[in-house]
Amino acid sequence: MPVQLPANIARTESYRPPSAGLPHSVNVAIFFLIFALPLLAIHIALLKLPYFWDEQGQFIPTALDLLRTQSWVAHSTVPNVHPPGVEAYLVLWYQTFGYSILITRIAMLVCASFGVLFTFLLAIELSKGTRGAPAFLPPALLLASPLFFTQSMMAQLDMPAMVLTLLALLFFIKDRYQAAAIACIALVLAKETGLVVPLVFFLALARRRDWKNASFFVAPAIALACWLFVLRHVTGYWLGNPGFAHYNVAYSLNPVRMALSFARRVYYLFFAEFRCIGTLALIFTLRRAAAFRTAAWAVTAAVSLGTLVLVSVFGGAELERYLLPVLPVFYIAVSIALTYIPRRISVPAAVAMLLGLIVSLFWNPPYPFPYENNYAMVDFVRLEQAASHFVETTLPNQTIATAWPLTASLQSADYGFVHHPVRAVETHDFHLSSIQAVPPGSFDALITYTRTWAPGEGVISWPLVREFLEKFYDWQPDITPDECAALGLSPVASFKMRGQEITVYVRDSRYAGRTL
Repeated sequence: MPVQLPANIARTESYRPPSAGLPHSVNVAIFFLIFALPLLAIHIALLKLPYFWDEQGQFIPTALDLLRTQSWVAHSTVPNVHPPGVEAYLVLWYQTFGYSILITRIAMLVCASFGVLFTFLLAIELSKGTRGAPAFLPPALLLASPLFFTQSMMAQLDMPAMVLTLLALLFFIKDRYQAAAIACIALVLAKETGLVVPLVFFLALARRRDWKNASFFVAPAIALACWLFVLRHVTGYWLGNPGFAHYNVAYSLNPVRMALSFARRVYYLFFAEFRCIGTLALIFTLRRAAAFRTAAWAVTAAVSLGTLVLVSVFGGAELERYLLPVLPVFYIAVSIALTYIPRRISVPAAVAMLLGLIVSLFWNPPYPFPYENNYAMVDFVRLEQAASHFVETTLPNQTIATAWPLTASLQSADYGFVHHPVRAVETHDFHLSSIQAVPPGSFDALITYTRTWAPGEGVISWPLVREFLEKFYDWQPDITPDECAALGLSPVASFKMRGQEITVYVRDSRYAGRTL
């Protein structure tokens, strides 16, 4: 005899049995820890690693100016257009726990952990209607990515920009427009190029003639304009300084450099580090994958394409880290595409891609690339540490000529390389002409190091490549040991690590022939 439900329940169509699961906020917290703990674990040996390149050139000095003098516009380094949102985030940590490299690294890893969590939550939204559980693969691919590994611990803009872009997308897709607008305000105050996100949202809503909700996304532009007015008032320049404006706008707008920058972006995102496996999956499934033909994916794709184009047009350095906001979206798309492929193919493909990303963390390609793209960044910092220790212990009263960022490493104890400041003279680079331009009497020792990855058998050794770089990027070879000898400089110490090298030269013959 069947059990009869009470009449009041039988008539209630919306009735659902009580859920045995945990509350949604608790689930989110659990997944945050699931992603944060392994991220912290793989960085545990690097939590006190001294700062790298732009960290000590811009973001840490700006954060310390805000901490120590309450100045929102940097004065201990050259100010530029970047808003101070990331620095404000770091200062909250410094005010709570005190300033240290350890606290900086932990603060950025916490931020990156939210990025992995938001990747997972966005993947759930974008993969609705597909079979299996594709939302679990994108966080794994992100954690295995060399660029994410390095950037997740570094005090720079692009990781926070990725986190806030994903959060804004997540809110927008779930029709939480006011929350999305707030996330966009935080985004543009972390990185100005994030303005492309609220612009896409505004246009998407305007197309629906939803002017009320579209109006929310004017607020991020107003917030960014306020920062630019402050910057203009303090510095006299809308972008902080004319050098920054020239390098990141005028210089990058050269048609050849723009085309090469876009090609480089496409190559890195879709082919480098074994991502070509995922690209093939997308090519074979994109047309028949219904999951991609949704309004949510249309907005997500528009944000990604807008970001890709914007960072290809502007930014003289052409760094791959500018693509961080797009990288999780690519991994989500690949994970969905793999659900349309037989498991006998999709599972090995996913494993191969994961292994390829892990290998790429330690393998350096045969062409120039930014050290911050993989573990080469750690090698670079370790070599700086070795040279700085040598100078501080062996040449404590000497004036050192070298190129930035090693000059900053020697001149301040804030960056983790020296205990006491060392006198340093900055050369523009290590070209022979640049070293000759420094008055010989102004320095006692010269330190040269591998600023650009250019292996002897790599593509930069090809004459056509060198001619192209000389014409469009002002490339010149670095000074050689023989040329240093001709200037009266003798090597006293040299440190090498996985294809990088740093060498200390001195004028005083008493040091000639010493080796470590």
